[in-house]
Amino acid sequence: MDISRADSFARMPPPMQKIGKYEVIKEIGKGATSAVYQAYDPFQNRQVAIKLLFPETLVDQDHGKRYRKLFVTEASLAGKLSHPHIAAIYDAVADDDASYIVMEYVDGTTLEQYARHDQLLPVNKILEIAYKCARALDYASKQGVIHRDIKPANILLAGEADIKISDFGAALTLASQTTQVSGVGSPAYMSPEQVKEQPLTHQTDIFSLGVVMYQLLTGRLPFQGTNNYSMIYQIINTDPAPPSRQRPGIPGNVDAIVMRALSKNTENRYQSWEDFAADLVSAMGGEEVEDRDFAEAEKFDMLRKLDFFQHFSDVELWEVLRLSRWHKHQRDAVLIHEGDIGSSFFILVNGEVKVVKQNRLLNVLKAGECFGEMAYLGKQRFHRSASVVALSGITIVEIRAETLTKASELCRHHFHGAFLELLVDRLAMANVRLSQLLADRNISIF
Repeated sequence: MDISRADSFARMPPPMQKIGKYEVIKEIGKGATSAVYQAYDPFQNRQVAIKLLFPETLVDQDHGKRYRKLFVTEASLAGKLSHPHIAAIYDAVADDDASYIVMEYVDGTTLEQYARHDQLLPVNKILEIAYKCARALDYASKQGVIHRDIKPANILLAGEADIKISDFGAALTLASQTTQVSGVGSPAYMSPEQVKEQPLTHQTDIFSLGVVMYQLLTGRLPFQGTNNYSMIYQIINTDPAPPSRQRPGIPGNVDAIVMRALSKNTENRYQSWEDFAADLVSAMGGEEVEDRDFAEAEKFDMLRKLDFFQHFSDVELWEVLRLSRWHKHQRDAVLIHEGDIGSSFFILVNGEVKVVKQNRLLNVLKAGECFGEMAYLGKQRFHRSASVVALSGITIVEIRAETLTKASELCRHHFHGAFLELLVDRLAMANVRLSQLLADRNISIF
């Protein structure tokens, strides 16, 4: 071995063993200002990701003040953003020994590798990813947080389409009384109002997500330049070609979504995340394929429209998706047999079913209604008191009683509330029918 190289190896610090109370597993990334480690939290028995700032970063004469502000901004969000598609921030420490932020560990990769023309994802997969991002950023904006740095490197992908938005260091917190750092973010993904350093709303993140969609669809950025100045000029003044010009076969409605998100005038851009998300779902369902599987985003949107789930937050609704199984049935399919023992209950997503007891019609249920709930409320193996038969092609959500017991307390609370409303409505309906029956027989109940 070369002596000079041997000396340099001898001077290298040993691998880091611990950061605070956290046991370091390995380094998973490094940038100009910080390194990110995979670590183990022995107190919570979970793996975490730790962003450790380099000591020289905070004392840098030119940029130290800005880096401290970005660190404080991200640290201030610890425990405040709880959403299935936002990487949770668990803890933050700033002392003489070290400054670091402890985050949820995501076993996956960023979207950067899928922003190249030779690694492009299917269009529907991109739409689903964008939908989940839109829902997560809608949640954040309702908490008064604008991300300001949405780009593929800050969107983590685990599994097929489980995404987590990370890195809220550049976030604008609307409720904050302190001066926000200006000029942060990645120029290629900035909105016109952001590069002009104008006041920002959630629409700046909508624009940035439009840029991400364009890049994931085509493998290239909508605005390109030899330097930041020429790129900023294009962001302000130039309209990009529709994505389908770069990738033939992209549907026209997908083109329209991306181009609307990239509108330079905020009046022409999507006004709300809800509108953006709704168009993404419509585009996902654009191809009518019999018995096709629903994407997670479509399932979420379908549940969100049902009265049964009107009091569930987005976070709890994503939890419902994790707990449930979805089924499609043809007309005349028997879903529940009278006298059977069952432990599942069902929510009707679309179509109609009839409830029959001893060959007598008791009720007709439509989308948004629930049946079989006594399997959960009874707290024991329950004998079905009636049969349920499909009157048309239907989609149902099945949740097993034992699975629901493992849900979060708030999620179970909303189920209990929905069941209570359901039982009250059915008692009222039964009362009306009884009154009508007595009236028909001229029987006085007084």
